[in-house]
Amino acid sequence: MAQPGFTWHHHHIPTVTRAYTGACLLTTAAVQMQLITPFQLYINPDLIFRKLQSPLQMITYRYRYSKMLEETSFRGRTADFVFMFLFGGLLLTLFGMFTGLSFLGEAFTLMLVYVWCRRNPFIQINLFGLLTFRAPFLPWVLMGLSLIMGASSLVDFLGIITGHIYFFLEDVFPYQPGGKKLLVTPAILKQIFDDSEADPNYNPLPEDIANNRHNDPPADQD
Repeated sequence: MAQPGFTWHHHHIPTVTRAYTGACLLTTAAVQMQLITPFQLYINPDLIFRKLQSPLQMITYRYRYSKMLEETSFRGRTADFVFMFLFGGLLLTLFGMFTGLSFLGEAFTLMLVYVWCRRNPFIQINLFGLLTFRAPFLPWVLMGLSLIMGASSLVDFLGIITGHIYFFLEDVFPYQPGGKKLLVTPAILKQIFDDSEADPNYNPLPEDIANNRHNDPPADQD
Protein backbone atom coordinates (compact mmCIF):
# COMPACT_ATOMS: atom_id res chain seq x y z
CA MET A 1 0.00 0.00 0.00
CA ALA A 2 1.47 3.39 -1.02
CA GLN A 3 2.48 5.80 1.74
CA PRO A 4 0.59 9.14 1.90
CA GLY A 5 2.46 11.91 0.11
CA PHE A 6 3.33 15.46 1.11
CA THR A 7 0.03 16.87 -0.17
CA TRP A 8 -1.97 14.43 1.98
CA HIS A 9 0.02 15.32 5.10
CA HIS A 10 -0.24 19.04 4.35
CA HIS A 11 -4.04 18.98 4.13
CA HIS A 12 -4.31 16.93 7.34
CA ILE A 13 -2.37 19.43 9.46
CA PRO A 14 -4.75 21.53 11.62
CA THR A 15 -5.46 24.99 10.24
CA VAL A 16 -3.67 27.21 12.76
CA THR A 17 -0.65 24.93 13.01
CA ARG A 18 -0.39 24.76 9.22
CA ALA A 19 -0.50 28.55 8.88
CA TYR A 20 1.95 29.14 11.75
CA THR A 21 4.45 26.50 10.65
CA GLY A 22 4.18 27.60 7.03
CA ALA A 23 4.97 31.19 8.00
CA CYS A 24 8.02 30.04 9.95
CA LEU A 25 9.26 27.93 7.04
CA LEU A 26 8.76 30.72 4.50
CA THR A 27 10.51 33.25 6.72
CA THR A 28 13.47 30.94 7.27
CA ALA A 29 13.72 30.14 3.56
CA ALA A 30 13.57 33.84 2.63
CA VAL A 31 16.48 34.58 4.95
CA GLN A 32 18.56 31.67 3.65
CA MET A 33 17.92 32.75 0.03
CA GLN A 34 18.85 36.34 0.99
CA LEU A 35 15.51 37.71 -0.13
CA ILE A 36 15.37 39.55 3.18
CA THR A 37 18.11 40.36 5.67
CA PRO A 38 18.39 38.88 9.16
CA PHE A 39 18.27 42.38 10.60
CA GLN A 40 14.72 42.81 9.32
CA LEU A 41 13.59 39.88 11.47
CA TYR A 42 16.17 40.21 14.23
CA ILE A 43 17.60 36.74 13.69
CA ASN A 44 20.75 36.35 15.79
CA PRO A 45 23.04 33.61 14.35
CA ASP A 46 25.41 33.83 17.33
CA LEU A 47 22.58 33.09 19.75
CA ILE A 48 21.36 30.24 17.54
CA PHE A 49 24.71 28.45 17.35
CA ARG A 50 25.62 29.10 20.98
CA LYS A 51 22.46 27.32 22.07
CA LEU A 52 23.03 24.58 19.46
CA GLN A 53 19.62 25.21 17.93
CA SER A 54 18.99 25.82 14.23
CA PRO A 55 15.90 27.59 12.85
CA LEU A 56 14.57 24.29 11.55
CA GLN A 57 14.89 22.69 14.98
CA MET A 58 12.84 25.49 16.52
CA ILE A 59 10.23 25.12 13.78
CA THR A 60 10.04 21.41 14.63
CA TYR A 61 9.26 22.22 18.28
CA ARG A 62 6.65 24.78 17.30
CA TYR A 63 5.01 22.47 14.79
CA ARG A 64 4.87 19.47 17.12
CA TYR A 65 3.37 21.13 20.18
CA SER A 66 1.10 23.45 18.23
CA LYS A 67 -0.26 20.46 16.30
CA MET A 68 -0.80 18.40 19.43
CA LEU A 69 -2.66 21.24 21.15
CA GLU A 70 -4.82 21.96 18.12
CA GLU A 71 -5.71 18.30 17.65
CA THR A 72 -6.66 17.65 21.30
CA SER A 73 -7.80 20.33 23.73
CA PHE A 74 -8.46 22.85 20.95
CA ARG A 75 -10.07 20.46 18.49
CA GLY A 76 -13.16 22.14 17.05
CA ARG A 77 -12.17 25.38 18.83
CA THR A 78 -9.98 27.11 16.26
CA ALA A 79 -11.05 30.57 17.40
CA ASP A 80 -9.99 29.78 20.98
CA PHE A 81 -6.64 28.56 19.67
CA VAL A 82 -6.11 31.74 17.66
CA PHE A 83 -7.06 33.76 20.76
CA MET A 84 -4.39 31.90 22.75
CA PHE A 85 -1.84 32.90 20.10
CA LEU A 86 -2.95 36.53 20.30
CA PHE A 87 -2.97 36.55 24.11
CA GLY A 88 0.47 34.94 24.33
CA GLY A 89 1.92 37.21 21.66
CA LEU A 90 0.60 40.34 23.38
CA LEU A 91 1.87 39.28 26.80
CA LEU A 92 5.31 38.40 25.44
CA THR A 93 5.47 41.73 23.63
CA LEU A 94 4.81 43.54 26.91
CA PHE A 95 7.46 41.43 28.66
CA GLY A 96 9.89 42.22 25.85
CA MET A 97 9.34 45.95 26.29
CA PHE A 98 10.18 45.77 29.99
CA THR A 99 13.17 43.41 29.62
CA GLY A 100 14.66 44.93 26.49
CA LEU A 101 14.37 41.66 24.56
CA SER A 102 13.49 41.92 20.89
CA PHE A 103 13.53 38.28 19.74
CA LEU A 104 10.94 36.20 21.60
CA GLY A 105 10.25 33.37 19.16
CA GLU A 106 11.73 30.80 21.54
CA ALA A 107 9.63 32.18 24.38
CA PHE A 108 6.48 31.67 22.30
CA THR A 109 7.56 28.08 21.63
CA LEU A 110 8.07 27.50 25.37
CA MET A 111 4.58 28.88 25.99
CA LEU A 112 3.10 26.25 23.66
CA VAL A 113 5.21 23.53 25.27
CA TYR A 114 4.17 24.63 28.77
CA VAL A 115 0.43 24.65 28.03
CA TRP A 116 0.56 21.23 26.35
CA CYS A 117 2.64 19.77 29.20
CA ARG A 118 0.30 21.05 31.93
CA ARG A 119 -2.69 19.62 30.08
CA ASN A 120 -0.93 16.27 29.66
CA PRO A 121 0.54 15.62 33.12
CA PHE A 122 0.71 11.83 32.76
CA ILE A 123 2.68 11.68 29.50
CA GLN A 124 6.25 10.37 29.96
CA ILE A 125 8.98 12.36 28.16
CA ASN A 126 12.28 10.73 27.22
CA LEU A 127 15.07 13.25 26.57
CA PHE A 128 18.05 12.11 24.50
CA GLY A 129 17.43 8.56 25.67
CA LEU A 130 18.92 9.50 29.07
CA LEU A 131 16.22 11.19 31.14
CA THR A 132 12.61 10.14 31.58
CA PHE A 133 10.16 12.39 33.39
CA ARG A 134 6.56 13.52 33.28
CA ALA A 135 5.56 16.18 30.78
CA PRO A 136 5.09 19.10 33.26
CA PHE A 137 8.84 19.05 33.95
CA LEU A 138 9.83 19.48 30.28
CA PRO A 139 9.79 23.31 30.11
CA TRP A 140 12.00 23.52 33.20
CA VAL A 141 14.39 20.90 31.80
CA LEU A 142 14.70 22.91 28.58
CA MET A 143 15.42 26.06 30.57
CA GLY A 144 18.03 24.14 32.57
CA LEU A 145 19.73 23.02 29.37
CA SER A 146 19.98 26.66 28.30
CA LEU A 147 21.77 27.43 31.56
CA ILE A 148 24.11 24.46 31.17
CA MET A 149 25.08 25.58 27.67
CA GLY A 150 25.90 29.04 28.97
CA ALA A 151 22.99 30.85 27.37
CA SER A 152 20.61 33.23 29.08
CA SER A 153 17.50 31.47 30.32
CA LEU A 154 15.44 34.67 30.50
CA VAL A 155 13.73 34.06 27.16
CA ASP A 156 12.78 30.53 28.22
CA PHE A 157 11.56 31.80 31.58
CA LEU A 158 9.34 34.42 29.95
CA GLY A 159 7.79 31.69 27.80
CA ILE A 160 7.11 29.56 30.87
CA ILE A 161 5.58 32.51 32.73
CA THR A 162 3.36 33.36 29.77
CA GLY A 163 2.24 29.76 29.44
CA HIS A 164 1.48 29.55 33.16
CA ILE A 165 -0.57 32.76 33.12
CA TYR A 166 -2.67 31.44 30.26
CA PHE A 167 -3.02 28.00 31.87
CA PHE A 168 -4.04 29.52 35.22
CA LEU A 169 -6.62 31.89 33.73
CA GLU A 170 -8.07 29.26 31.39
CA ASP A 171 -7.77 25.94 33.26
CA VAL A 172 -7.51 26.76 36.96
CA PHE A 173 -9.11 30.02 38.08
CA PRO A 174 -12.55 29.46 36.46
CA TYR A 175 -12.96 26.24 38.49
CA GLN A 176 -12.00 27.72 41.87
CA PRO A 177 -14.63 28.88 44.39
CA GLY A 178 -15.63 32.37 43.30
CA GLY A 179 -13.64 32.06 40.11
CA LYS A 180 -14.86 32.90 36.65
CA LYS A 181 -13.68 32.70 33.07
CA LEU A 182 -11.63 35.81 32.29
CA LEU A 183 -10.29 34.82 28.87
CA VAL A 184 -13.29 35.07 26.56
CA THR A 185 -12.69 34.61 22.84
CA PRO A 186 -14.13 37.56 20.88
CA ALA A 187 -17.24 36.72 18.88
CA ILE A 188 -15.63 37.96 15.67
CA LEU A 189 -12.91 35.30 15.94
CA LYS A 190 -15.55 32.61 16.38
CA GLN A 191 -17.40 33.85 13.31
CA ILE A 192 -14.21 33.76 11.24
CA PHE A 193 -12.57 30.54 12.41
CA ASP A 194 -15.05 28.17 14.02
CA ASP A 195 -16.70 25.48 11.93
CA SER A 196 -19.63 23.60 13.42
CA GLU A 197 -18.95 20.51 11.33
CA ALA A 198 -16.53 17.94 12.69
CA ASP A 199 -13.53 16.91 10.58
CA PRO A 200 -14.20 13.36 9.29
CA ASN A 201 -10.51 12.88 8.49
CA TYR A 202 -9.28 13.62 12.02
CA ASN A 203 -6.66 11.12 13.20
CA PRO A 204 -5.29 11.82 16.71
CA LEU A 205 -1.67 11.12 17.54
CA PRO A 206 -0.94 7.94 19.58
CA GLU A 207 0.21 9.94 22.60
CA ASP A 208 -2.98 12.00 22.46
CA ILE A 209 -5.11 8.83 22.56
CA ALA A 210 -3.21 7.65 25.63
CA ASN A 211 -3.57 11.03 27.31
CA ASN A 212 -7.33 11.22 26.79
CA ARG A 213 -7.71 8.24 29.12
CA HIS A 214 -6.14 10.22 31.94
CA ASN A 215 -7.75 13.63 31.52
CA ASP A 216 -9.46 14.74 34.72
CA PRO A 217 -11.19 18.05 35.58
CA PRO A 218 -8.45 20.59 36.35
CA ALA A 219 -10.09 21.98 39.48
CA ASP A 220 -7.26 20.87 41.82
CA GLN A 221 -4.38 22.12 39.59
CA ASP A 222 -2.44 25.22 40.43
